[in-house]
Amino acid sequence: MMDLNHVSLIGRLTRDAEYKVLPSGQAVCNFSIAVNRRRKNGDSWEDEANYFDIVLWGKQADSLNRYLVKGKQIGIDGELRQDRWQQDGQNRSKVVISAINVQLLGGGPGQGGGTGQSYSGASGSAYHAGGGGGNVNPYGESGDMDGGARNIPSDHQFTDDIPF
Repeated sequence: MMDLNHVSLIGRLTRDAEYKVLPSGQAVCNFSIAVNRRRKNGDSWEDEANYFDIVLWGKQADSLNRYLVKGKQIGIDGELRQDRWQQDGQNRSKVVISAINVQLLGGGPGQGGGTGQSYSGASGSAYHAGGGGGNVNPYGESGDMDGGARNIPSDHQFTDDIPF
């Protein structure tokens, strides 16, 4: 039996993305989204928000960080990662979503329409045109890209794809 770790969400950013470049030179973007769910409570329906922390790595983080602003609707495909650390002698952990594919959808609050622009890349790896990176991400896994659909020509510019 094969294990599966995949999550797909559509939601709105709860805050502007936090962008930084690590000492290794790898770009990382952290943000969170709210995903609403309607549930019945007695005779009435109520909206319930669920909040998810997302981490986006490499070229995608570098290219998309300026568009990841509070209220923007986005779609995320990714995988769950569990961060573990010690604080005050206590073991702590937190589950985050490591984004593999980010799609810019609708505008901010009150704005309609969607761009449908999709940006794929390997989770936890720096972008390398033509594939194979070999970088190591903070989780200790290889950053090599897998799958031909993710190998983007070296002359490709992500910013040229963004229509706004």
